[in-house]
Amino acid sequence: MSKISVNPEILRWARETAGLSIDVAASKLAIGATKDLEPEQRLGLLECGSEKPTRALLLKMAKQYRRSLLIFYLSDIPQKGDRGEDYRRLPEKFPVEENALVDALVRDVKVRQGIVRSAMEDDDDLVELPFIGSMETTSSINEICESIKSWINFDLDTFRAQNKVSDAFSYVRAQAETAGIFVLLIGDLGSHHTKITVEAFRGFALSDTLAPFIIINDDDAKTAWTFTLFHELAHLWLGQTGISGNYADSQLEMLCNSVAAQLLLPNNEVSEIDVREDADLEELIEKIEYFADERNVSRTMVSYALLKLNIIDEARWNDLRRSFRKKWLDLKAVIRAKAKKSKGAPSYYQVRQHRVGTALIVFVSRMLASGSLSSTKAGKVLGVKSRNVYELTQRVA
Repeated sequence: MSKISVNPEILRWARETAGLSIDVAASKLAIGATKDLEPEQRLGLLECGSEKPTRALLLKMAKQYRRSLLIFYLSDIPQKGDRGEDYRRLPEKFPVEENALVDALVRDVKVRQGIVRSAMEDDDDLVELPFIGSMETTSSINEICESIKSWINFDLDTFRAQNKVSDAFSYVRAQAETAGIFVLLIGDLGSHHTKITVEAFRGFALSDTLAPFIIINDDDAKTAWTFTLFHELAHLWLGQTGISGNYADSQLEMLCNSVAAQLLLPNNEVSEIDVREDADLEELIEKIEYFADERNVSRTMVSYALLKLNIIDEARWNDLRRSFRKKWLDLKAVIRAKAKKSKGAPSYYQVRQHRVGTALIVFVSRMLASGSLSSTKAGKVLGVKSRNVYELTQRVA
C-alpha cells in the first residue's frame, strides 16, 4: 500500500487563506535559514513540492493556518466552506488577516453546530423548529416582529425593566435559547492575539431547523449586543445563513435592521426626542444618551432611528456615530485598565459559561449523560479542553 503524501498545492492554499504572506508564514513557523536558502525560500520549496515537510512542521502549519492536520493530505483543494451570504461592506484595503480570522471562526462554529445536530438526530425527542425560514423577504417588518415576539415570548416592558444593559441582553438571550436557538458570544479564536474587530464582523447566523446558532462579537459594545441578536434572529426567521457587519447596504440587511429596531424602539417613541434644528452636537448627544439609557438600547441605534425618520440629516448622523464610537472605545480602555488591577476578576469557568450560554451547556450535559457525546466532542462544542468539560457542565447542573 502506497503511503499518502502531502499535497503541496494545499500547503500554499492553506497559507494564503490564512492571510499570511510567505515571509510572515516562514517566521511564524520558525523555519530557519540554511547556508544557501532564506526561510521563505525553504517554505516555497515545500509549497511547490520540491521538498517534503516533516510531521512536526505540519503540526505547526495546522496551528498557524487554523486548519486540521488531515486537510494537508487531501487530493484536491477543498471547495470554499458554506458560510452563507457575506452581508458586510468592508473597506477596500481591509486586512486579509481579519477575514481569515472570521473564516476560521465560522468553520469552528459550523463544526460545533454539526456535532450538536448529529447528537440531536439520535434523540428520540427530536423536534424541528417551525419558525426557522417561516418568513419571506417580502414579509412586512411588522409580520416578522410579531412572529419573533410570539415565538421567543419577548416583552418590551420586561426588557426595559432590567437594571443594567447586560441584564437586558441576558433576558433576550434566555428567551431565544428557551425557543431552541443557541446564542454564543465570541470575539476571538481562543486568545487575545486572535481578537476579531467589530469592523470585521458584528454577528452571524447559522440557520438550521434543529440547531440554529447565533454568534455575536463580544468585542462590540454591550449596548449593541441585543440589537445584533435581534438582527440575526431576523436572518433565522428568513432561513438565511450569513455574516453581518457594521454597515447595512443591501435590502436584506436593512430589513433585518428595521426588524431589530422596531422590536426595541417603536418609531412613535423616537419622535419624542426634542431635536431643535439649531441644537449643537453636545446637546443632541446628551438627549440621545438619556433616551437610550432609559430603554437599555444603543445610542447609535437611536441616532440611526432619527436619521431614518428624517429628524436629523446624514452629516449629523455621522457626527453622532463617530462620537459614540469614540466614547465606547475610551470606556473600554478604562474598563480594561481596571480589570488588570482588579483581584476579583471572573473565573475561567464563569467566562466560558457567559460566552457559550446556558442552553448549550445544559444540552451538552444531557448528551453526555445519555452517551450521545464523548467528552472530546463535548469539549469541542463548548470550546474547552475535554478535561474542563465536567467542571463547566456542573456549574449549571
